[in-house]
Amino acid sequence: MNFQRILIPVAGVVLVAAAYRFYGWAGVAIATGALVMWLLLHFNRVMQVLKRAANQPVGYVGSAVMLNAKLKPGATLLHVVAMTRALGALQSPKDTQPELYRWTDGTHSHVTCEFHNGKLKKWDLVRPVRDDETPTDAAAGPAP
Repeated sequence: MNFQRILIPVAGVVLVAAAYRFYGWAGVAIATGALVMWLLLHFNRVMQVLKRAANQPVGYVGSAVMLNAKLKPGATLLHVVAMTRALGALQSPKDTQPELYRWTDGTHSHVTCEFHNGKLKKWDLVRPVRDDETPTDAAAGPAP
């Protein structure tokens, strides 16, 4: 169960109650103002991420290899969208769990990310094999 959905509102109520207990209505006004400011900061961050993502094609990333290196389990979908600066192309049926999103770069390499309840669980990087190299050459690395 996601405790943030319960813990954050309870912490807000406790903060307002404690402010009333120690400082009266002036404390409630300050605590409420601080909570509204916190909410506005988070809303502003979401809007900035979405504004940057609106300028890119859906499912595009500059480098799929660099995205693969930056991803960490537990990252939120919003965090991944902020890293890629683009919305992912939805690969799974809409409104089903897990959600699969794909980001592709200019070399047709792509990263497919699996999200459970908005949190990144696993991801796969797929790099296409070029015509001038064989799969054994790609695995061996560069020649000395």
